[in-house]
Amino acid sequence: MAHASPLTTDGLVQILFGSSAFQMLRAGSDLGLFTLLHRRPCLTPPEIGRELDLAERPVQILLLGTTALGLTVRQGDGYENADVLNGLFAEGTWEIIEDLVEYEERIVRPAEVDFTASLRENTNVGLRRIKGTGEDLYHRLSADPELEQLFYRCMRSWSRLSNPVLVEKADLTGVRHVLDVGGGDGVNAIALAQANPGVEFTVLDLPGTVEIARKKIAEHGLSDRISVRATDIFADTYPTDHDCVLFANQLVIWSPEENIRLLRKAHAALPDGGRVLVFNAMSDDSGDGPLYAALDNVYFATLPAASSTIYRWGQYEEWFAAAGFVKPERLPGGRWTPHGVISAVK
Repeated sequence: MAHASPLTTDGLVQILFGSSAFQMLRAGSDLGLFTLLHRRPCLTPPEIGRELDLAERPVQILLLGTTALGLTVRQGDGYENADVLNGLFAEGTWEIIEDLVEYEERIVRPAEVDFTASLRENTNVGLRRIKGTGEDLYHRLSADPELEQLFYRCMRSWSRLSNPVLVEKADLTGVRHVLDVGGGDGVNAIALAQANPGVEFTVLDLPGTVEIARKKIAEHGLSDRISVRATDIFADTYPTDHDCVLFANQLVIWSPEENIRLLRKAHAALPDGGRVLVFNAMSDDSGDGPLYAALDNVYFATLPAASSTIYRWGQYEEWFAAAGFVKPERLPGGRWTPHGVISAVK
């Protein structure tokens, strides 16, 4: 298990100016620097300025920042993208990073100024930055249709980034019908349906969300295998004609007590031998990483719901047992995001 390296003064500088570091990434994305250098590597600063319509001073500021952060690399008089960025362009996932940058800027950053208050008050104080009256982010989004569309577009991007782990680790051998609880716009059900042709899916979520899901499912030609149902996942009874229940990026939202309630509802809906799958980012049982989970918890502490957090693997095993499930199995994703699947059997 990897542990953090000892902090250096350079590391302290990057923490102290972390917001500025993000703005360098955002500017390089918004201005098209990284896309330009992908198409035409080793351009000089004057050439970059002409292509991006920037004066000499802004170009110097931008390239100093992106290069000091390792996003770009100087080669002689020219500049090119870092190998990591080149890899993202090569695999077609750079557009996902651009969506995530916009998500962090427009949804996360306004709320994260309330991080300290959220810790003191042990609730999502940052939710006050979102229009509406609901007690969680998901019920408030309907009051701002533009923000709601941005949110679900970016959620699809987060899912595209992590879904290879879900598809690889979620073993649906012998499964007939999956109930996707809180399945959002259907992105997870769509990915799993494409990888498992013999399996059907039902997506449960709020009324406004399932309408978005229905359209996305139809666009992928999967309406015959993926159905949607408007449901309050806490108040309503789950349908019982399923042999697998999936909670994808769902149990990071709620408190331990609420998660046990949801797992008990899943247990009641499943036949003997039925499976429950939980997929999301996980933190280490050691409590010291990974860094992704530690920093992403600023968002979870300030915005989604009162008790949101990235939980440890072992906590899910405790909740499975409390809900009546047995034979838990951990399936880490092994990628740069700490996503994984943990499963159990009724």
